[in-house]
Amino acid sequence: MHVFQVSEFIAYFNDAVRSFMNEQQMAIEGEIAEFRVSQGKFAWFKLKDPEGVIDCFAMTFVLKVPVEEGMKVRVSGYPKIYQRSGKFSINVTRLELVGEGALKRAFELMKKKLAAEGLFAPERKRALPRYPERIGLITSGEAAAYTDFLRILNNRWGGLDIKLADVAVQGKDAVAEIVGAFRWFNAHAAEFDVLVLTRGGGAMEDLAAFNDEAVARAIFSSKIPVVVGVGHERDETIADYVADLRASTPSNAAERLVPDRREALYALAVQPRIMFSALERTLGAGNRRLAQAVDRMETAVRRESRGVADAIHAFALAGARFEDVVRGRSQRVTALERLLNSLDPNAVLKRGYSITRLANGKILRDARVTEGTELKTTLAAGQVVSRVIRKQGSLFADREE
Repeated sequence: MHVFQVSEFIAYFNDAVRSFMNEQQMAIEGEIAEFRVSQGKFAWFKLKDPEGVIDCFAMTFVLKVPVEEGMKVRVSGYPKIYQRSGKFSINVTRLELVGEGALKRAFELMKKKLAAEGLFAPERKRALPRYPERIGLITSGEAAAYTDFLRILNNRWGGLDIKLADVAVQGKDAVAEIVGAFRWFNAHAAEFDVLVLTRGGGAMEDLAAFNDEAVARAIFSSKIPVVVGVGHERDETIADYVADLRASTPSNAAERLVPDRREALYALAVQPRIMFSALERTLGAGNRRLAQAVDRMETAVRRESRGVADAIHAFALAGARFEDVVRGRSQRVTALERLLNSLDPNAVLKRGYSITRLANGKILRDARVTEGTELKTTLAAGQVVSRVIRKQGSLFADREE
């Protein structure tokens, strides 16, 4: 019989166990108890069921989800006796939550943690481009979510450049592949307008990758705006909260990403009519202001030069406001200025017209004066004083006779 030293026996036992298991890891389900972390990187806990308990050890980076006592989990690893303590335990290499209750509790813990760090803050969310042309798509190329997304996208807009990162969306490789896809797209950020992370619905356990902290931080760190569309409308994931835009389903992600080309074409068709109506309203208001300005100018003719200057200034202000209303159409302002100049009393007189007044200064508008009445006529250069010798009716009436 061979006699072992203690350390020799422990090494022999560990090798024998591994050899017996053919280097395969075992999976054990149980409820967590006495969970504790040391130095921020070593975790110890017990795994128990109603009839048994076993010690477990894990590095904290193995724990991809928040863990607390009472949660039901499935651990993968291998049994081992530790030389220093002589304790038998499971060296855990993977830990997964089991059961809806544990998953929901881990979800709430992760949500609370990331919210406190500001990953869900509304002010950090970026607006999406109105008409994206280059889309990075992160999903399983064999899933219905992929075909649904492409079908809706092409029906609504079409002609887009779509780059697929074909990843696992559930299972042990999902997190690493999704994070890797984000890393690749961001290394080529200048080539993409938006990223879409999507998958179909499923149980909470199926959506575990979309509740993973590493995926959440990859979305948060992305230099490219991110749309997340997961499952059915009732599904809710951590990725939804971090995304710049949350869509309720893969199809809804496509609908919210691009406009419907039929609606866009209709808008283009009716836009000229809308603009023409707006222009008509604007010009109508301008014409009314112009008429008011002309009325003010007629009154200003009867005033001395200061009154005329005030009216000109008021008219210039009206012209400036009109210019703003019709969006900088300077040619209309120029037309108004020409009209204003044509209404200047001096300009009218220079074209050969004259103003005749009675002795009391009242403007003579018809031939209803008595013979011998003294009149004063204002010309472009000077005045003429005259006296009525005889009078006659309208020149145009005489011609008709």
